[in-house]
Amino acid sequence: MSAVLKAPLVVEFPFTRSLGPVQSAFLTGLRERVILGVKTRDGRTLVPPVEYDPVTAEELHDLVHVGVTGTVTTWAWNHEPRRGQPLDTPFAWVLVRLDGADTALLHALDAAGPDVVHTGMRVRVRWAGERTGAITDIACFEPYDGEASTVTVHAGEFEDPVTGIVAEARLDYTYSPGRAQTAYIDALSARRIVGERCPSCRKVYVPPRGACPTCGVATSEQVEVGPRGTVTTFCIVNIKAKNLDIEVPYVYAHIALDGAGLALHGRIGGIPYDEVRMGLRVEPVWTDGARYPDHYRPTGEPDADYDTYKELL
Repeated sequence: MSAVLKAPLVVEFPFTRSLGPVQSAFLTGLRERVILGVKTRDGRTLVPPVEYDPVTAEELHDLVHVGVTGTVTTWAWNHEPRRGQPLDTPFAWVLVRLDGADTALLHALDAAGPDVVHTGMRVRVRWAGERTGAITDIACFEPYDGEASTVTVHAGEFEDPVTGIVAEARLDYTYSPGRAQTAYIDALSARRIVGERCPSCRKVYVPPRGACPTCGVATSEQVEVGPRGTVTTFCIVNIKAKNLDIEVPYVYAHIALDGAGLALHGRIGGIPYDEVRMGLRVEPVWTDGARYPDHYRPTGEPDADYDTYKELL
């Protein structure tokens, strides 16, 4: 058997959101080197501010200008910073209760080492050189032994307020498909599609999972399925995906390969999108060097009878 595969993978997408009046004032304030909290009816000051009281769900709008100095309430040392983190040298993640606030703000503390960090230590904001109206306008916190900052009421009014943000979400990880899916991927390189049969219910899973999710028993018997199959359900895609060189509209379908106990998904080509239908018989189309079918196309056979695939919907 070949070695189990593994590969680095990245999942990333931009998350765009609009801002209400409280969040807008908070982020615009950071751009202007002002930190705002919001006052609750019972007198608590929340930083970062929220638009609804997490205890009473009451709408909040009374803004307070809190200090740029504060106290560490808890911390954890980060000995190996990752891409995109606030500092590229070892630092502490800290929760800081700013002067005038009743809740803590999470950010980075630039410190010489974990031995100098402790709960209760005093810190202050180090502002970024260029500020745009984001939490990164606070470059980090740094140790501080001076006076506490003053706290004042603030109207939350600024010129050119920030009304929306784009947060770049990214996850880097190493994926290993395991024994069963490694065998599946290896077979695809030879243009074969294999699943594994459950020894109890006899269902053939494609792609194989190494165990039957219904019976809970391990699977090891390999079964070659397809390559032809039947469209069970499908959808028409009308929005073009970024970096995907496929013209819209196109059809993405669940396909029950002959001999398989459940359907897998694939793109349907070689037929107008509005002629794709349940029961359509299809076969894979491979491109040179590809490790999986590029799409599925009609075989020209008569449509499958509904009773032959209804259990796979």
